[in-house]
Amino acid sequence: MSETTVIATRPTPGQPRPYDFPAFERSQLSNGLTVIVAPMSGRPLVTASLILRNGAADDAPEMAGATSMAARALSEGTERYDAIALVEATERLGAGLHADAGWDAATVSVEVPVARLEPALALLAEMAAHPTFPIREVDRLREERLNDLLQARAEPRRRVDEAFIGTIYPSSSPYHQPSGGLAETVETLDAGCLAAAWRRGFDPSRMTLILAGDLAGQGGPGPVAIAEALLGDWAAAPGAAAIGGPISSDSALDSLRIKLLDRPGSVQTEIRVGHVGVPRRIDGYAALSVMGAILGGLFNSRLNMKLREEKGYTYGASAGFDPRRGAGPFSARVAVNTEVTVAALVDLLAELDRIRQAPVSPAELAAARDFLVGVFPLRFETPGPVVGALGGIVVHDLPDDELATYRARIEAVSVDDVQATAQARIHPERLAIVMVGDAARIATELEAAAIGPLEVIRDEDTAEGETQE
Repeated sequence: MSETTVIATRPTPGQPRPYDFPAFERSQLSNGLTVIVAPMSGRPLVTASLILRNGAADDAPEMAGATSMAARALSEGTERYDAIALVEATERLGAGLHADAGWDAATVSVEVPVARLEPALALLAEMAAHPTFPIREVDRLREERLNDLLQARAEPRRRVDEAFIGTIYPSSSPYHQPSGGLAETVETLDAGCLAAAWRRGFDPSRMTLILAGDLAGQGGPGPVAIAEALLGDWAAAPGAAAIGGPISSDSALDSLRIKLLDRPGSVQTEIRVGHVGVPRRIDGYAALSVMGAILGGLFNSRLNMKLREEKGYTYGASAGFDPRRGAGPFSARVAVNTEVTVAALVDLLAELDRIRQAPVSPAELAAARDFLVGVFPLRFETPGPVVGALGGIVVHDLPDDELATYRARIEAVSVDDVQATAQARIHPERLAIVMVGDAARIATELEAAAIGPLEVIRDEDTAEGETQE
């Protein structure tokens, strides 16, 4: 084909290839700890994750950030290993060992060649059951987080995200602030706080160990037998709590609000528009996924096509839901040049109305469904994502066939389903519109647009909370 040849017809998507999510089996150890094993032939690098149903949402308000920091501190030392010795022991196995905590759960995970699974799981068990939370390292982690929070004040994207969640959730909700906490809570955290936060979730009856990979090549005792030997004598830690129940995620909004955080001289405006969304465990999740993809989840989504491709306001616009155990946020997100702030906001709000008021086109529906169905197998080519997806089933108490039936449920979503979901889940009458930008160049035009009442927040030491009438 010559360099001047032009293809007249675009290629069309092919039929999705057949795919079955890996089958898995559940077992239970003598102490009640659940083990899930997902064999994956030809994947000799095994992933194993221990899930504690103990997340940032379970932190007491005055200790917000403790669970997140506790997970980071696990690798800083255990009863048997200091931080360097733990790293060296892990590297000798050709493994990767790490811990993390999100809103809904904490995890300790290891990736290792299957032939070294047993010693790798022994390191995982050591880190999960016997952390020491060295005072010096905890102090360092606390200072790192405090410095990170200071830096966030100078980053418009992080500043607007923090202000957005602080606007849509009341202070009674853990979602009112970042999962890592704010300065006023982080500065009080010490080794005792972190140990207490970790013990809170340390109850084998509420833990799950998930393994995926070519476990047939392991040889010797099977993964369940190894888990019984290493974890089967665990008991609930002092201070373990029956957590994992409903999360307070009510809305702080009963009407539309606009909040502008002044950043004098800014050449761009960061915009967030949204409200409290939905928890993960809801009916109609497939329709929500398709509707979200059409609105702002794909490159050819409505928001991106309008604000980027048609108007040239931005490099990219997106929107979506963040479902958690509680109702996570729904938000539309875009950064635009200061001079087009109001025009872009008006167009964004129009798209939120349009997806509620008029049916999507068959072509839009097909594109969203084809993408979600087509990309699904690509997400699970390696054991890590499989373990992560199974962790979602555990944390959210979803049916065991949730992943096996996913593609069929997406394919069954109709035009009417999308519109009904948009009408039920998007609420223009109680949106929060939160921006970081140059108030001197934006505020007057915002008032003239008469979108809603405007609150301008300036530097804390001058006029925080000043409202423009």
